[in-house]
Amino acid sequence: MILDKSVNLCAQSNVRFFKPIGVKTLLSGEQALSIKNILVYLTHPHVEAWNFNAKHKALLESRVTGLNVEVCANSKDFKDRLPQAEAVIVWVFKESWLGSAPHLKLIATPAAGKDWIDVEAKENLQLSFGGFHGSLMAESVLGAMLYFLKAFPLSMKMKEQKKWARIKISQELGSLYNSRVTILGFGRIGNAIAEKLKPFGCTITGIKRTPTPAPDYFSALDRICNFENCDKVLAETDHLICVLPGGEGTEGILKPEHFAALPKSCYFYNVGRGNIFQESDLHFALKSGGIAGAYLDVFNEEPLPELSPLWGLENVLLQPHLSAVAPQYLELFIEELATRMNACEFSEK
Repeated sequence: MILDKSVNLCAQSNVRFFKPIGVKTLLSGEQALSIKNILVYLTHPHVEAWNFNAKHKALLESRVTGLNVEVCANSKDFKDRLPQAEAVIVWVFKESWLGSAPHLKLIATPAAGKDWIDVEAKENLQLSFGGFHGSLMAESVLGAMLYFLKAFPLSMKMKEQKKWARIKISQELGSLYNSRVTILGFGRIGNAIAEKLKPFGCTITGIKRTPTPAPDYFSALDRICNFENCDKVLAETDHLICVLPGGEGTEGILKPEHFAALPKSCYFYNVGRGNIFQESDLHFALKSGGIAGAYLDVFNEEPLPELSPLWGLENVLLQPHLSAVAPQYLELFIEELATRMNACEFSEK
């Protein structure tokens, strides 16, 4: 008997890492997107965790019944196969490529932002961006917070000098307990960071353009407000965590007066995009003692130029845009994408 290998995207899934989600109700005239094959071109020259391999192919095929996953070795291989593709998983997709993809119904990417997908969704072409990054980024932010609060840099310096500096180090120690955390950009990732911080006894203020109902993990002192009313919030902030997306809407949103409003004991964290402030404004706040320190994972110019003065500041922890990286990165993406496919999140007329 010959079986139809087209995928029924409403089929039951065996998902391990994500909470069950409801099956989408299809509108009149819609049907679940039917895909037989998905073309994958996910390679990265620097980060091993971002390379799709045979293990990932097997995992995706096991999660979505009847799906055939084709993995491309290079860009030429991908472009040669694109004319027959129904769906693709990529880091980058250009609008000009659509002319070579007449059958394309779905473009999926593990990336959270739209920076590298130069395509708009259309009636018969859907886009899927990664939404799994929150827990991974929360680990990085939490690690940076403890790096500062537990005086790890000073402890390392004293270790190098072979000094049992108990008095000196103890005077620099802090705690997350009762700390006031403000999260600028309280979307999916901001929520994930906040939820990880609540067990440490933090008070959370989420800032977003359109305030929404408080999540169920909030306590009485936690709140959500909009950016226009943030001046008083900033003055009462111990940790300011920025998770804003890039784009014109967030370009230079943090001004010198915002940094000036923060307490001198405040720590600043940016894991969103690097366009939200002028580097010179942050550098001044850090060097002058206007704020206590900063964890920076993203920058307006990447790689960060060697001449940037941020490299020379002892109270800055820098990482090269890696806050969401982990060995399980693509496994989490696959589980999420399979959940979406099996729950009929993608449809066609």
